[in-house]
Amino acid sequence: MSERESMEFDVVIVGAGPSGLATACRLAQLSSDRQLDLSICVVEKGSEVGAHILSGAVIETRALDELFPDWKERDAPLVTPVTRDQVYLLRDDQNAWSLPSALVPRTLHNEGNYIASLGNLCRWLAAQAEELGVEIFPGFAATEVLFGDQGQVIGIATGDMGVGADGEPKDSYTPGMELLARYTVFAEGCRGQLGKVLQQRYDLAAGVDPQHYGIGLKELWDVDPALHEPGLVVHGAGWPLQNGTNGGFFLYHQENNQVAVGLIVDLDYDNPWLSPYDEFQRVKQHPVIARYLKGGKRVAYGARALAKGGFNALPRMHFPGGLLVGCDAGTLNVAKLKGTHTGLKTGMLAAEEIVEAIGAGDQGGSDLAGFDARLRGSWVHEELYATRNFAPALHRLGILGGGALNYLDQNLVGGKLPFTLHDRTPDDARLRPASACSPIDYPKPDGVLSFDKLSSVFLSNTNHEEDQPCHLHLADPSIPVERNLPEFAEPAQRYCPAGVYEIVDDGAGPRLQINAQNCVHCKTCDIKDPAQNITWVAPEGGGGPNYPNM
Repeated sequence: MSERESMEFDVVIVGAGPSGLATACRLAQLSSDRQLDLSICVVEKGSEVGAHILSGAVIETRALDELFPDWKERDAPLVTPVTRDQVYLLRDDQNAWSLPSALVPRTLHNEGNYIASLGNLCRWLAAQAEELGVEIFPGFAATEVLFGDQGQVIGIATGDMGVGADGEPKDSYTPGMELLARYTVFAEGCRGQLGKVLQQRYDLAAGVDPQHYGIGLKELWDVDPALHEPGLVVHGAGWPLQNGTNGGFFLYHQENNQVAVGLIVDLDYDNPWLSPYDEFQRVKQHPVIARYLKGGKRVAYGARALAKGGFNALPRMHFPGGLLVGCDAGTLNVAKLKGTHTGLKTGMLAAEEIVEAIGAGDQGGSDLAGFDARLRGSWVHEELYATRNFAPALHRLGILGGGALNYLDQNLVGGKLPFTLHDRTPDDARLRPASACSPIDYPKPDGVLSFDKLSSVFLSNTNHEEDQPCHLHLADPSIPVERNLPEFAEPAQRYCPAGVYEIVDDGAGPRLQINAQNCVHCKTCDIKDPAQNITWVAPEGGGGPNYPNM
């Protein structure tokens, strides 16, 4: 194959999500202020900025207020302020308790926040960045970290295009590019491919709790205007998640008679028969949710893993030649169900650290250890520390006991309990044998409120070039059938929200079939496989979902 060409920049940023774009914007602002004339590049694997962005989303503007104080005048797509909150505990498939505001943890109060499409906010941030002189390259997946002679990060390489499934170049073959930089910022989002490499190489997670994850599934609905209440935020927990399975639903009334509805299932569940996708289809049947969707039309679907270990699982975010920011490091505040504001802020802090170094004559490749102090002195650290017990309390004490402790912690002592709870068992180690668990009989989709996986994948606008190497790598191809199938009934068939993994038997015995073209890039398989046998890597640039207004 052809030798790769290279381009040089002062800073390369991997990922055009909130944290990556905030890094770029703040770098450009500070570069201008200090007359440094920095060259800044953002590389994004989606076909366009926002194509792979998926979030609820209720957005707290604290960081955006700092980055662009005039964001309203700049027509940022935040136009639906939260008008009221409702929180429910679903008792069964028909009944629910509505929790009074006084009993809801303060972190779930959303006054002053906005309901919005995070994808659209990223598209707007990209436009601001380009106005400031940042170069953004969508459709190019960063697939390799480049290291220098001293072990420092010196940039990234994008993936080759036009490689066939057999690994051989096709007529359309184009080699990837090497993007070299004084500093590289990794902002890939949850369970980033290169972030995993960096954490292992530099032992960034030494001494902290293992990261914990959830899978978030979301649909966008056009609803009857008579049932629409712009600004209404509904959260809830309980049914149908039972027997120690944690998570909860959300329903947000945004503009244009649209409602975003979704379910988050914590990936520490222990029953291998559980299907997060089918739990989502069930929860929409509950009257608390169904009353708003009645007569409506589903227009979009997506799924994405989210990092919810919080403060206790934060890795070291600096290493020679680079920084790790946003959800690539796990900065989501699970107590608030929000990570946009913390992602934006960590990106801004990264920019400030880099500009400080370069402005003092740094030529690159250094370990910017000052980022630690910068983070510790910020409101991000204060906020995440104050909510450090939120998720472990739910994991260890259940929804009622954990909820009571979180109410005490957040509402009565302001996150200042004199102890820290921990959850040190990784999510992939939680599954019990299938023989020790009860299979779950999920109802068939009704085509009105519940739908099958393939029709949902269609609504995600997912597309991959079919003649390319499979981007879901099995370290040992024998494990799915020889170990996972007899012990766990091969849970990949159920935890995948897109029908990627199937056990098929065409007469020669069972085998695992991987329908990689269905993949919505949620990363759940990379997280939950009990053998840790699956590694998700970026497919050819531009492939995957194309989320509109999500």
